[in-house]
Amino acid sequence: MENFEFVSPTHFVFGRDAELQVGEKLAERGAKKVLLHFGGQSAQKSGLLDRVKGSLDAAGIEWIELGGVRPNPEINLSREGVKLCKENDVDWVLAVGGGSVIDSAKAIAVGAHYDGDVWEIFESKEQVTDVLPIAVVLTIPAAGSEASKNTVVSNDELGMKTGYANNAQRPKLAFMNPELTFTLPPYQTAAGITDMYCHLLERFFCDVGPVPVTDNLCLSLMRTIRAEAPRVMVDPEDYEARANIMWAGMLCHQGLAGVGRHEDWATHGMEHELSAYDTTITHGAGLAVMFPAWMEYVCEENYDRFIQYGREVFGLVITGDKEADALSAVDETRAFFSSLGMPATLQELGIESEEQLEEAIAEMLPTLKINKGEPFGNFKKLTVEDAAEIYRLAF
Repeated sequence: MENFEFVSPTHFVFGRDAELQVGEKLAERGAKKVLLHFGGQSAQKSGLLDRVKGSLDAAGIEWIELGGVRPNPEINLSREGVKLCKENDVDWVLAVGGGSVIDSAKAIAVGAHYDGDVWEIFESKEQVTDVLPIAVVLTIPAAGSEASKNTVVSNDELGMKTGYANNAQRPKLAFMNPELTFTLPPYQTAAGITDMYCHLLERFFCDVGPVPVTDNLCLSLMRTIRAEAPRVMVDPEDYEARANIMWAGMLCHQGLAGVGRHEDWATHGMEHELSAYDTTITHGAGLAVMFPAWMEYVCEENYDRFIQYGREVFGLVITGDKEADALSAVDETRAFFSSLGMPATLQELGIESEEQLEEAIAEMLPTLKINKGEPFGNFKKLTVEDAAEIYRLAF
């Protein structure tokens, strides 16, 4: 087990009608004026925003709102949020939505007391400490951003998608009502499940030897997600299945499932370039394509690790042929994602020809090198040339 530091300051309010406690819990923490941050029309049409606003009003908390967060959130909207916070003496940022909304809220909170442009923080990775506190009403279980130290935003002008990690931006409050996820479209549900599962894969596969306490947390969560995912896809209003998926999504990326390990994160880096290249690509869908390709490319580094994963998660019988057993685990992973309705190839994501693929690779590799450095990853140290081969495998 490697040395580690672990911080988890998030207060969770979980269950039916959790969002009705927003005003009360924020008032207990001294909130006076919040920036209410959200995405498109769904939170408005469902009545969720009205319920949240009513809860804030009842608690005597002022609010200003900023909507319009898109999937793969863009830095210009975060800049607008920073400006609103500075001009209106906002003391909390309240995100109502999924990972994209929460990530945008984190960028706003980090930039609210910063003298320069918030994008500078994403470039320098400066550990800003003067960060506005963040609260979350979660509507899409996927990214785990409701309790993590991580955020990812895009800069369309630069054609970059960049992550930033800082414990100071972990949300202080997370309101999690599984009923809010009942109306999610099946594709969005599936993409979220894929994303959280891949957060575990990034942690389980690295260059550290066995860490049983952490490994078994990962494996247990993987088995749970595999068991609950079909129930959610068949019956979107299965409260127990939705609740298990929602709580698992948080645990997958809060950090506890990675302590004592180095973690890998090569695949997320490659997918970030993919969804920066084409911002219509849903992150989870991109991961469904990229992760099996990465697994196939690197599994020879440690066949035993893949064999353990295949046995514990999919119940695969060990044949003694290590390469075949490892590749069977890769095949099962791809099949699991496909069973949810996720794509299996880059062609399904709109890269239709080898010529287009090579053009995309040429565009993605320079920013991949800027964002991840070289070599990158831990399970197998990768170069950008390795990344090009993995993109080709994914095609």
